Amino acid sequence: MTNAAAPAIEAKASALGFDAVGFARPDPGIEAKNGLRQYLAEGRHGSMGWMQDRADWRMDPLQMMPTAKSIVMLGMSYAPVTNPLDERNAARVSVFARGRDYHDVMKKRLKALARWMAEEFQAGVKLFADTAPLMEKPLAARAGLGWQGKHTNLVSRTHGSWLFLGSVLTDLDLPASQPEADHCGSCSRCIEACPTGAITPYRMDARRCISYLTIETKHEVPPDLARLLGNRVFGCDDCLAVCPWNKFASPSPHHEFAPRFEPPGKIDDWRGLDEESWRKLFAQTPVKRAGFGRFMNRLAIAADNAGDQHGR
Repeated sequence: MTNAAAPAIEAKASALGFDAVGFARPDPGIEAKNGLRQYLAEGRHGSMGWMQDRADWRMDPLQMMPTAKSIVMLGMSYAPVTNPLDERNAARVSVFARGRDYHDVMKKRLKALARWMAEEFQAGVKLFADTAPLMEKPLAARAGLGWQGKHTNLVSRTHGSWLFLGSVLTDLDLPASQPEADHCGSCSRCIEACPTGAITPYRMDARRCISYLTIETKHEVPPDLARLLGNRVFGCDDCLAVCPWNKFASPSPHHEFAPRFEPPGKIDDWRGLDEESWRKLFAQTPVKRAGFGRFMNRLAIAADNAGDQHGR
């Protein structure tokens, strides 16, 4: 029954618009668990206290569904049409945040898949779209969707660095997919591309990561790092965009991830926004997560950096 379920689930996931699907035991593996313990012990999570608070849950998906025997890992491509490093926008917003919020897009499809699994196989299911303490990247690697590259993000041979991840825990005993081997080799482009030196091989220090500094932390950006943000106001794509595996990625087929706003011709075009206009401009995108005050603060940093470049 469950062996027959796996190809049926894969076919249904593809029909629902998922670009990648694989199966794994609900266990991220000892290497991932030890890596998380070391990451937290060294304080590399910065002010993301929620990672420390739910560390035990993060390392054990059975905490969220004790009856689970398998996890279905799913991916949706958000690969951009052009390399974001080739853009010359006055203010830069990460590719993932330009379209509709992926949590909403994926959750709709995950609900449809989970509901179908429950009806078709009388399966117990629980779905997640980056909304729970799951180690999604190690689980996706174990499910064969890709491997964790030296920048710690998932890399796919088909979709490059541009995959949103979601998952369904289930009590179906599904055959595990073949994990993908690490194909980074001697390449170190992601490490060399990081503007703040946040990456060492297979290790990330969030405290120096521009995505953390512009999205996650509510603290002020230290002056020595603020100048390294350049014109990045929400997230950073540099370590993803330089990955050679992106040459195999076709632009995302999902219209929901197409940009919903135009980048500003000048930073001042966005600095003049009031909160209502800001909310309207970035409605239904991940940018709203930063909040108006934090976004405008990072925009002010970008303006200062632009002034420094012009000798002001």
